Amino acid sequence: MARRLWARQNPTWPRCLLRILRPIRFELIALADSAPAASPAGAPGAVAPSDGVPVLEVRHLGRSLSLGEQSLEILRDITFAIPKGEFVTLMGPSGSGKSTLLGCITGLDTPSSGQVFLNGTDISSMRESQLAGIRNRTVGMVFQAFNLIPTLTARENVEVPLYAGSWKGSPTARSEELLGLVGLSHRLEHRPNQLSGGEQQRVAIARALATQPPLVVADEPTGNLAAAQGKELLDLLWDLREKLGTTFVIATHDASITPYATRMLQLADGQLVGDHPGPRADVA
Repeated sequence: MARRLWARQNPTWPRCLLRILRPIRFELIALADSAPAASPAGAPGAVAPSDGVPVLEVRHLGRSLSLGEQSLEILRDITFAIPKGEFVTLMGPSGSGKSTLLGCITGLDTPSSGQVFLNGTDISSMRESQLAGIRNRTVGMVFQAFNLIPTLTARENVEVPLYAGSWKGSPTARSEELLGLVGLSHRLEHRPNQLSGGEQQRVAIARALATQPPLVVADEPTGNLAAAQGKELLDLLWDLREKLGTTFVIATHDASITPYATRMLQLADGQLVGDHPGPRADVA
């Protein structure tokens, strides 16, 4: 049933392209089966944060792993809330728990204790089928290694979450709109190996924004970029925040991101040891 649904939703995609997508079809089918239809901007059903409800809220979050008879605490009693439109940096040394925290707030990892609310919805004890739909509608993700599908063009990479989430509108038009927004209208039909690192990360950002999520989480987005490319990317993220009202949470070691922050969170040894206004707090 799910496979037939996927084929019906993609009548214009050639069979060879669907075969290329086969390695990731289970994740795409899970999203398609579980996610309510997303809607274009301003249309009924479009996801938007409710007034006064934080886009992201973490309450007494803990994460531990069992190692034989011992327990290794990775995160301990972390609490914070992030309202709409913030540009938040999450900083800390290697091993401080940044990636684990990102996994918990995006539903890719399960907390051992505490709660995570995305746009007012408690995701802490949801099943994976439910989480897939929440991720598709509510949170976009950007990774250091870009994580683009190498056999798809830039346009097709951005279209993937739109088909998976049953976007009501033209996925192609939405993809082209977003790629234009990140300055890649001239690269629509280029595959990842035909793009620079900075261009690949721009495609990844466009993909993360595809379903209009109120929150975008980025893990070391400038880590594989040269300094000039990194600055261009940060300028782009800030511009998107102002144009779209999107909330960004960026985990990083890169001190050059700090001047863009409206809020700065600091982790050490699995604990939140700092929560301060950033240099741009006045424009949040």
